[in-house]
Amino acid sequence: MVLGLLAVFAAIFYKINANNSNVSADNVAATIAIGAEAQVISVTQMDGNLVVLVKEGASQALVYIDL
Repeated sequence: MVLGLLAVFAAIFYKINANNSNVSADNVAATIAIGAEAQVISVTQMDGNLVVLVKEGASQALVYIDL
């Protein structure tokens, strides 16, 4: 039973450390386009995603970008 728990914790530790998503800013900026009149109000990073608040005219939208 101890070996089983050790194997589970080892797998969890591996998954946490194996997620290497180093994305350069050039790659992200090259793939995101908003309207000509749109304004980016806020950008934050949360749980491996970029969350962007965009305002265009009277409407606002949250854009989730998976990194």
